[in-house]
Amino acid sequence: MSEATPPLIQLSGVEKRFGINHALKGVDLSVAKGDSLVLIGGSGAGKTLLLKCIMGLIPFSTGTITFEGADVNGFNSAERRRFLDHFGMTFQKSGLFDSMPVWQNVAFRLLQEGTMTQIQAKERAVDRLAAVGLDAPTADLYPAELSGGMQKRVGLARAIANDPDILFLDEPTAGLDPIMTNVINELILDIVERLGATVVSITSDMSSLPVISKRVAMVHEGRIIWEGPTAEVNDCDNPYVDQFVHSRAEGPIEMAVTAL
Repeated sequence: MSEATPPLIQLSGVEKRFGINHALKGVDLSVAKGDSLVLIGGSGAGKTLLLKCIMGLIPFSTGTITFEGADVNGFNSAERRRFLDHFGMTFQKSGLFDSMPVWQNVAFRLLQEGTMTQIQAKERAVDRLAAVGLDAPTADLYPAELSGGMQKRVGLARAIANDPDILFLDEPTAGLDPIMTNVINELILDIVERLGATVVSITSDMSSLPVISKRVAMVHEGRIIWEGPTAEVNDCDNPYVDQFVHSRAEGPIEMAVTAL
């Protein structure tokens, strides 16, 4: 990357405190346009919080986050709306609204913005559902009527409803069987190729790493402790990464377990 071209997203010394809980402890991270980065790390390490801070869903305490070289904290309301228009995000456990049919879930943002009529929004939703392998009748079902894999697909359809150029995917294959995991990963690859999107994912599924990422960063106790090409992660000499990637019970990452 040339000096004249700033990273698409740049985090410098980002911290987040919730009272006495120091959740993020000086995170530095660069994401280039067209990048495909996966964040790994244990539960509670700060991965999801990091994505929410970038999007402004949760305000960070100190540090700076820039988008195309501009400080996001300096955006006015119109600039913030344009900034958010770049993003699509999937949430853990899909994050669907149980009281709404599938098509309204997919088109939720478009309906809230008032940029489309109900008919247009439903047509867009049906089109995006088709892009993730779900047929038109699915649009009129409710989330409770869907399997876990179908809910993941609906969440992905919602993330791409506005044709974003940045996708944040939070555990897109969590809880799925190996076959459905592969299906979702292939869908992600197809969508990224068609949209030309920059992708930052969170996953605990190490088998997905070589499929959906070019780079990996490990978050541990609110810090990024290792970052490098995906091809190097399996043979990394960082003991925390080695333990996590290879699911070792013994190592520097200690789990609080109470004996029965």
